[in-house]
Amino acid sequence: MLAQYNTWVGWPVPLRFFLSVSAFFLRSAPLQHLAGWQEEEQQGETDTVLSAAALCVGVGSFADPDDLPGLAHFLEHMVFMGSLKYPDENGFDAFLKKHGGSDNASTDCERTVFQFDVQRKYFKEALDRWAQFFIHPLMIRDAIDREVEAVDSEYQLARPSDANRKEMLFGSLARPGHPMGKFFWGNAETLKHEPKRNNIDTHARLREFWMRYYSAHYMTLVVQSKETLDTLEKWVTEIFSQIPNNGLPKPNFGHLTDPFDTPAFNKLYRVVPIRKIHALTITWALPPQQQHYRVKPLHYISWLVGHEGKGSILSYLRKKCWALALFGGNGETGFEQNSTYSVFSISITLTDEGYEHFYEVAHTVFQYLKMLQKLGPEKRIFEEIQKIEDNEFHYQEQVLEIQLSMWKTCVENMQLYPLQDFLTGDQLLFEYKPEVIAEALNQLVPQKANLVLLSGANEGKCDLKEKWFGTQYSMEDIENSWAELWESNFELNPDLHLPAENKYIATDFMLKAFDCPETEYPVKIVNTPQGCLWYKKDNKFKIPKAYIRFHLISPLIQKSAANVVLFDIFVNILTHNLAEPAYEADVAQLEYKLVAGEHGLIIRVKGFNHKLPLLFQLIIDYLAEFSSTPAVFTMITEQLKKTYFNILIKPETLAKDVRLLILEYARWSMIDKYRALMDGLSLESLLSFVRELKSQLFVEGLVQGNVTSTESMDFLKYVVDKLNFMPLEQEMPVQFQVVELPSGHHLCKVRALNKGDANSEVTVYYQVSGPFMHMEEPCFDFLRTKQTLGYHVYPTCRNTSGILGFSVTVGTQATKYNSEVVDKKIEEFLSSFEEKIENLTEDAFNTQVTALIKLKECEDTHLGEEVDRNWNEVVTQQYLFDRLAHEIEALKSFSKSDLVNWFKAHRGPGSKMLSVHVVGFGKYEPEEDGTPSGEDSNSSCEVMQLTYLPTSPLLADCTIPIIDIRAFTSRLNLLPYHKIVK
Repeated sequence: MLAQYNTWVGWPVPLRFFLSVSAFFLRSAPLQHLAGWQEEEQQGETDTVLSAAALCVGVGSFADPDDLPGLAHFLEHMVFMGSLKYPDENGFDAFLKKHGGSDNASTDCERTVFQFDVQRKYFKEALDRWAQFFIHPLMIRDAIDREVEAVDSEYQLARPSDANRKEMLFGSLARPGHPMGKFFWGNAETLKHEPKRNNIDTHARLREFWMRYYSAHYMTLVVQSKETLDTLEKWVTEIFSQIPNNGLPKPNFGHLTDPFDTPAFNKLYRVVPIRKIHALTITWALPPQQQHYRVKPLHYISWLVGHEGKGSILSYLRKKCWALALFGGNGETGFEQNSTYSVFSISITLTDEGYEHFYEVAHTVFQYLKMLQKLGPEKRIFEEIQKIEDNEFHYQEQVLEIQLSMWKTCVENMQLYPLQDFLTGDQLLFEYKPEVIAEALNQLVPQKANLVLLSGANEGKCDLKEKWFGTQYSMEDIENSWAELWESNFELNPDLHLPAENKYIATDFMLKAFDCPETEYPVKIVNTPQGCLWYKKDNKFKIPKAYIRFHLISPLIQKSAANVVLFDIFVNILTHNLAEPAYEADVAQLEYKLVAGEHGLIIRVKGFNHKLPLLFQLIIDYLAEFSSTPAVFTMITEQLKKTYFNILIKPETLAKDVRLLILEYARWSMIDKYRALMDGLSLESLLSFVRELKSQLFVEGLVQGNVTSTESMDFLKYVVDKLNFMPLEQEMPVQFQVVELPSGHHLCKVRALNKGDANSEVTVYYQVSGPFMHMEEPCFDFLRTKQTLGYHVYPTCRNTSGILGFSVTVGTQATKYNSEVVDKKIEEFLSSFEEKIENLTEDAFNTQVTALIKLKECEDTHLGEEVDRNWNEVVTQQYLFDRLAHEIEALKSFSKSDLVNWFKAHRGPGSKMLSVHVVGFGKYEPEEDGTPSGEDSNSSCEVMQLTYLPTSPLLADCTIPIIDIRAFTSRLNLLPYHKIVK
C-alpha cells in the first residue's frame, strides 16, 4: 500500500467530531452474490474499482446494559432500517445493489464498525444515505420486532460453532461484574421475550443507547475515492457534520484490570465439542498490551511458538504423532485484546494418541516457553520478523481480503494510534525493546495458564452447562503430579530450540526484462503429450512476485469412492511431510497450497519470485519421493474421519453435497467417502495407489508475474523430469457429466446429522441460467427483512460442470419454521419477482445492466485477481481468457423483454426445479413418529447414510419426492460435456 496511496489528511471539526479522510487508492468490492456465476468449488466473487467508506463508533458490547444483553449488536442491525431522510427500510441496500456495491457491519467489545462500497459515480449520494443512519435513524417498532428475528437467527447459526462456544465459556470465567461475562450476541429471549416479561421497552432503550453512545466525538471515519482531497473534505464536512455530539465522556473500562484473577482460572476444563475433534487450548490473561504496539511483544512470541520448522513445538509433537496443527498468539479481536486485558493462547489440534497424552503436550509447550525465558529475546529473530513484515507491507497486493479489512482496520486504528501510525500501527514492528518482550514472556508460566481440552470422549463426564450456547463442560484442578512438576525448576527439552536463519527471505526485488513478445492474455508456450504450459509476463502491476499453478490430472481418482479417499489421504500426508521443510518459506511470504481436486492434484505457489523456485522444487521433490510411516498413515486417516464427519454435520455443506450428488453423474458423495474410509484402508493400498497415480498423468500449468518464459518452461520440465511419468492414453475431461432434470418440481428432503442443531438449509434450484444481479436485493428484502425466515438468504447463479442454473437458499431454524413453509415462501418470492420485472421501467432495467457492465469492465486490481481468472480458464480447460469482453458484448444487446420472456419460459410448466431440504431439529420439524424433534443434545445421528423424510401435505400435491438419489438419477438422461466458450 505504500506504493499505491497518495496522501493522508486528518483534521478536527470544531465542536462536532474528529474526522480523518484517506485518499489512498484501494480497490474494493465484496460483490457477495452480486454478479457472475458461482463455481461449485469457489464463490464467483471478484473485486472492482469502487469508492468506499468505513465508520467506527468507539463503543461496543462492553456497554450493553445488564438487563438487555446484546443491545449494542442489535443496534448495529437497527440503524440500517431506514432514516428520517430516506425512510425506505431496505433503501440503502437496494441503492447499493443497484449500483454494484455492498455493505457490512460488525460489533466488537469496545468498537462498532460500519462499511460500504459503491461505484464512484454514486459515492456522494451513498455517503449521504449512509450518514443518515448516524444522524437520524428511524428504528420503528415494527422493524424492531422483525429484526430481532434476524439477530436470533444469527445467534442460532453461531451456536454449533466450537470457536464461539469456547469463547463464551472463556468469557464466563471472568470475575463477576466484568463485561467479559456478558452475552454479546443477543437473541429473541434477551431482546424480546425477557424484556416483555419485565416491562422493558426495547424500542425506547435502543433509542437511549443510540443517543448516549452514537455520538460524533466517539467516531472516526475513513473514505476512499478518486475524487480530489479537497472534494472529499467538502463532501464529508457537508454530510457528516450533522451527526449529533452529546459531549459526554466516552465509557472507559480500563480500570477493570485482571478480570481472570479468579479461582475459576488456572484449571483444566473438559469440553464436549460439536465437531469430532481433540484439541488443547492453553490460555494466559495478560495486562493490556496495546501501549506496546511499536514493539508487539506478543507477535514476537507467537512467531516463535507457532513456528513449525526444526526445533519447534509442533515439529516435536508431530514426530511423536501427538499433534496435527498449532496456532499461537493474540487474534487482536476485542475478545482477545481490549482495554482490560490481552490474551495469549496456544491451540493444538491433537491426534487420538495426543489426546491420551495431553498433559505431556502441555508440558512440551511449557518447556519451550521456559527455554525462551532463559534465552531472553534475540535481536536476530526480531529483525528477521521485522524484515518479513516490511517486505510484505511494501509489496502487498490489493487483494479482496486486504481491501475489506483495510478500511475496517484503518478506521479502528484511528481510535488507537497517533496519526503517523494509522496505516502501519497494527502491522509493522518499529522498535526492538527486549525488556518489553521479556516482561510479557515471563508471564507465560504454567501457574498462570488455563487449560481447555475439547474431545468427544468427554461426553458423559461433563456435569456443567454454559448458559447461552449450551456447551457441556467440567472443571477440575490440574493433576497433582503435573502441578508439582510445573511448580518446580523442571528440565528443558533438548529437542526444542530456536529456528535457524531463514534462507527463503527475498533480497532481490528487481523486475525482469521480457524474453518474448508482450501479450494481453496467457499463451501456450509448451505443448507435449505429457503436459502443456500457459504463460504471461506481468506488464501491468510491476511487482517482484510470481504465481505458479499446476494441475496434475489423472483418471484414476474418480474410479471409486475408495480411490477418492486414498487421494485425500495422499494429499494430506504430502502436506504433513512438507510442513516442516517448507515452513520457513511460508513465513517468508512464499505461500503454497496442495488441493485434492476432483480430477487431479492442484499445486499453487506464489510470492516473491526471487526464492520461489526453491519452494516449488521442494514440493515436487517431496511429491516424487512420497513415503509414509504406519504411524503417520494412522494419524492422518483418523483425522480424515473427523474431517468428513465435521463436513457432514453442517446443514449447509450437507445440502451442497446432496444437490451435487443429484446433479453430477458418477460423483462420490461425502457419505460414500466416509463409508469407504470407515471400512478400512491400508498403507499398502495407499502406496500402491500413489505409484499408479504418478505413473500416468497429464500436467497443465500457468505461470504469471515477474518471471521469464524460459524460467517458466523450467518449472514444467522439473515436474516432468522428477516424476518421470507416461502420458495419458486418451484426453480426459476435467468435469462430471450432469443429469438432465425432468420437468416438474422435485424435492429431496433429508434429516440433518447433528441432533443438537436447529438450523435447516433450504435450496430451490432451477437448471437454467438466471437474472441474478437484479434478484439479490428484492430476495433479501422479501425473505429475510419482511418474512424473517433466516439470517442467511441469497440467490446464486451456479455453474455445475458447465451446466448453468440459479438457486435461492435460505438458512432457517426448525425452532421457527418448517422447511416446506420456507420453500413455499421462496416460490412466493419468485412469483412476486416475475411481476416485479414485468413492471420494471426501461430506465431501471438499463441501470441494472449498465451497473453489471461497469463491474465487468473494471480492470484487475491486483495480479492475483488476474491469475485467478486465467487459472479458472485453464483448470476447466475452456481457455476463453477474454470471457469478460464476450459477456459485456452479450449484455449490451440484452433487453428487458429478453429477461421477462426468459423468466416466464423457465418458470412455466416445463421448468426443471429441484428443492433440497436439510432439516434441523426443533418443534416445527417433528420426528417420523410425529413427536417434536429435540435440539438440546450435542449428539449426532448415524452419518453412514441419509435419512429421507416424507413430504408433508403442504407440498405433497405440487412436488415429486426423491427418496433414493441413486435410483432417481439412474433413469435420467445425461447432458453432453459442456464448456461455455461462446
